[in-house]
Amino acid sequence: QLQLVESGGGLVQAGDSLRLSCAASGRTITLYAMGWFRQAPGKERELVATISWSGRRTDYVDSVKGRFTISRDNAKNTVNLQMNSLKPEDTAIYYCAADSRQFGTIPREIDFGSWGQGTQVTVSS
Repeated sequence: QLQLVESGGGLVQAGDSLRLSCAASGRTITLYAMGWFRQAPGKERELVATISWSGRRTDYVDSVKGRFTISRDNAKNTVNLQMNSLKPEDTAIYYCAADSRQFGTIPREIDFGSWGQGTQVTVSS
């Protein structure tokens, strides 16, 4: 059974950077697309970034394009989210998730079947 554990969250000021990591255990994520979601208080969960199983395709929600970068290290069974130029509106709990299908390229929210517990990111103005 796949387990995902996020780390790297914290309290930062606007304009700062954070790097979130997601460590997978239980099975390899090499053949699975991965994604990062976030959920702010009182708001719906939002798919922020995805990366294909090969790592060659990435997608981002418009609000983070040019600031966030998703990457994967299959040798370490990890996925990362580099967040630069953080804004107060980026404040949320960030969740790592794995596509339930093998060889996915552009996973939709409904395609994700495994989730981590989340890590809090708070950006002060």
